[in-house]
Amino acid sequence: MESFDCADFHSRHYVRLNHRRLEHLASLGLDVSGRTVLELGAGIGDLSTFFLDRECAVTSVEVRPENRKRMDENIRAQYAFYPGSRRPARHRIVDLDLDAVERPDLGSFEIAFCYGVLYHLRDPAPVIRLMGSTCEGLCLVETCVSCDPGEIVQAVDEDPRYASQAFHGMGCRPSRAWVFRALAQVFPHVYVPRTQPFHEEFPLDWEERDPAPGRLTRAVFVASRAPLSNAMLLDSLPARQVR
Repeated sequence: MESFDCADFHSRHYVRLNHRRLEHLASLGLDVSGRTVLELGAGIGDLSTFFLDRECAVTSVEVRPENRKRMDENIRAQYAFYPGSRRPARHRIVDLDLDAVERPDLGSFEIAFCYGVLYHLRDPAPVIRLMGSTCEGLCLVETCVSCDPGEIVQAVDEDPRYASQAFHGMGCRPSRAWVFRALAQVFPHVYVPRTQPFHEEFPLDWEERDPAPGRLTRAVFVASRAPLSNAMLLDSLPARQVR
């Protein structure tokens, strides 16, 4: 299907959102350096360098050919400045439709990274199960969510002509409770950060059901094979978070 240019990834809103996402992730103090990482729904690779700069071996999954091409160009350009860069050995790009029924064997990874992806899928459950089957350590998830307190997944229409939107034109809004439970079905330990990123799409008061009509609402989750002793993480869904 024909898509618009990838430029929507570099809108002022999107760039600012990515800055706030990654500074928050860094603030959690998780041990991510030098790991093998499966990045699901990588877009044009704007978040990939968070792990590449930490000497991780990253496998980036992306369905759109124009996004994969731009990602390859972007990553190569960013690391070409440094003589002897090991980028080709540390970064692999895989063509994979996360909405497809059949998925290839991707192997095993120490970290599964799924930021800004679940809500662009018709059904997020298979991707959570995919992370459960491939991830041997940490699973990091950020997604738009429904403010409904129950365990629900709301279907939403998206424009597939935009390179940052649902490939098949159908996305979703899972509730926090649904994501937490779905992760708990495949990981023995599930957490939510005490903090939210410094961005208006990440609310602090979850009892305020619709704080701003029309605004996206986002949440972060951390799942793990082993228990995490980390003061930044809570093992249940909080009604309120802080910055």
